[in-house]
Amino acid sequence: MGTIAVIGGGVSGMTAAAAAARKDRRAGVYILEHNDSLGKKILSTGNGRCNLTNLNMSAACFRGGDQEIVEAVLRRFGGRQTEEFFHSVGVLTHARGDYVYPRSEQAADVRESLQMELARLRVGCHMNKHVKKIRKEGQEFIIESGGKQFRADKVILACGSRASKIAGSDGSGYTLARELGHTLEPVVPALVQLKVRGNPFAKAAGVRTEARIAAIVGGREAASDTGELQITSYGVSGIPVFQVSRFISRGLYEKRRVQTEIDFLPEMSLQETERLFIERRQQFRGRSAGEFLTGVFSRKLIPRLLELAGIRLNTPAEGITPKQLKSLSYVCKRTVLDIEDTNGFEQAQICAGGVKTSEICPDTMESLLMPGVYIVGELMDVDGMCGGYNITYAVATGYIAGCHAADAV
Repeated sequence: MGTIAVIGGGVSGMTAAAAAARKDRRAGVYILEHNDSLGKKILSTGNGRCNLTNLNMSAACFRGGDQEIVEAVLRRFGGRQTEEFFHSVGVLTHARGDYVYPRSEQAADVRESLQMELARLRVGCHMNKHVKKIRKEGQEFIIESGGKQFRADKVILACGSRASKIAGSDGSGYTLARELGHTLEPVVPALVQLKVRGNPFAKAAGVRTEARIAAIVGGREAASDTGELQITSYGVSGIPVFQVSRFISRGLYEKRRVQTEIDFLPEMSLQETERLFIERRQQFRGRSAGEFLTGVFSRKLIPRLLELAGIRLNTPAEGITPKQLKSLSYVCKRTVLDIEDTNGFEQAQICAGGVKTSEICPDTMESLLMPGVYIVGELMDVDGMCGGYNITYAVATGYIAGCHAADAV
């Protein structure tokens, strides 16, 4: 009978421990968690509803290290298997579009169900244990935490990243991985809000509008997404911003010029937009410039767009020149904003970067540099888009590592 230590009690760690204990009920499986309870970060996922997975599960929805490891993981454990795992611990699921949630839409139920499964499997859970060092001694690993030593035959690193406000999301897992011989890709915030330099839309804070947003890094478009853009006093937020933010973060880290280009009318071409404004100017001749856009954009957004186009709010619609209409069309379709920063690791949902995937066995999650150690979840250089992809990857890698560790002890 062997012993398996799981460092970190988030969703990947809880899954790894459950998988190992299910695979070999004789194995001694325990979790060392920095916080005073397991699964704290789960509570904030999906705005408290916990988006578990996505019906459109593909390696193309992940970024970071080479695609080989993502494809290998999803072949063994994809969206369907993730749903089945949650069903096995008592969480029924339902879909909203492609997004899959617990049927109760309560993240707390997901956490509690995982905790009850660990209790059923008699997994040891040690809280308030900050692991300082892991070393190999013969065939055994010695884990040091707060003056106490724990021993294990296999170690699963499920420490998470630096992302989120949750205490313990301090990136200490990166240090442990580095000390075990691994190298890291630079770690930056991802799925995070962006701060705009001299934000021209500050007075439109609170507006939500359909838009396309593109990440421009070093003068070239790196990524784009369309959805509900949220304007804030400091910059921009919303799912399309989150989807492109990892490219902005990396550009900032590399000290390159980073910008976003916003299209406030993504359903129209530039020519169609200009034609629409010409028609509305004629149709609503008696209105002011601000009024002739009513019904197209939010009232708080209209003054900001006109200001950028150099049009006074009270200018009669018929007095707007062809040159001004062309300028307004460009503003609505191609507003470029300079990004000065992100909202940082505390506000980020995940991180981009981490342990290089080339140093991890794609079939087992075992370290290729330190046999007996497994690396799972956000600790590795793989980050998914919004939509349940990151929880799926955490569960999948945790489950694969747990099963292999149990087979190997």
